[in-house]
Amino acid sequence: MLIATLMIAGTSLLAQPDGYSPPDYDAAESWLCRPGREDACTIDLDTTIIDADGSMRVEGYEAAQDPGVDCFYVYPTVSNDLSGNSDMVANDEENRVIAAQFARFGEACRTFAPMYRQVTLTALRSMMAGQATDADGVTAYLDVHAAFAHYMEHDNNGRPYVLIGHSQGARMLEQLVARVVDGQPAQDTMLSAMLIGYNIAVPPSEPVGGAFQAVPRCEAADQTGCFIGYVSFRADAPPPAASRFGKLPDPAVEVACTNPADLAGNSDAPLEAYLATEGAFTSSEAAGPWVAGGDAVTTDFVRVPGLLTGQCLNNEHGSYYAISIHGDPADPRTDNIVGDVIANGVVLDDWGLHLLDVGIAQGDLIDLVSSQAAAFER
Repeated sequence: MLIATLMIAGTSLLAQPDGYSPPDYDAAESWLCRPGREDACTIDLDTTIIDADGSMRVEGYEAAQDPGVDCFYVYPTVSNDLSGNSDMVANDEENRVIAAQFARFGEACRTFAPMYRQVTLTALRSMMAGQATDADGVTAYLDVHAAFAHYMEHDNNGRPYVLIGHSQGARMLEQLVARVVDGQPAQDTMLSAMLIGYNIAVPPSEPVGGAFQAVPRCEAADQTGCFIGYVSFRADAPPPAASRFGKLPDPAVEVACTNPADLAGNSDAPLEAYLATEGAFTSSEAAGPWVAGGDAVTTDFVRVPGLLTGQCLNNEHGSYYAISIHGDPADPRTDNIVGDVIANGVVLDDWGLHLLDVGIAQGDLIDLVSSQAAAFER
């Protein structure tokens, strides 16, 4: 059985922490999202489209009815629990990140999002300050592995699936892909692994290698069994010399960058961004008015056609997704977006637009799920 393969491959490479036992993924509360119920993914996702002339209209959201694809999501570092690893209780921060990054994928797929005992924001801040922490990344991974194994045994039934993760979530899924998907039967039905906001290592001129030996970078919208990876920075604020994203110490590899808006051509392509109306997260500043002198936006999300473009660059600054903002002071729409990571009033340049990694291209990523699903069916 595939479940046996997953468990053997996943646990043989990691020593389990003393006393580790997996969460109960039979329990409904161990999942933020599962099909067929009201949960963190079944929310109001209507969006205000704001054109350059300041005009607004609402784009209604509808989840797909009986889609043929599954999406399995692992969320980034969001927990404000005071311990090194989070508990299995969903708080506001977990629900907010589902709304911002994942629920909208329900227009293309069934949505699965497990809770897991992630390394917390509390622990991350301690580590950044050079302080000791008892955070345990192995426990976090083993939880994600157990959740995926449960999904494959109880829900997958041979269906095509997409893995989606951001930041810590992408790190968890990078390990999962390397251990239980790469070159194994599970790759045959994987449409793609969207490993966003994390440094995925690839050789500069080879289709595979680095993090994976059989899963290549996606290079076309109808390619399957591949991965999407990028770290985003403002085009006019590229990765600094000591950046945590976009650079790797090993000169034999570089950070993967695949342009979800133009996989084949990597032009500076318009982005179908979905941005939170009030701003990114608590680590950034609040959004200002979207239209000067205009009406207040009444939806939780906005789209700003023509404002953002993205292109993968590989240069002396690193390998990264360069986001250009095409504001026009002559029109009433905002000329900028918020999303930089800020600590004590200072923008942390080495994080880039990390908080917006998914949102800036969310529509393009969802379109990719649909095009890969169509290719898989042919």
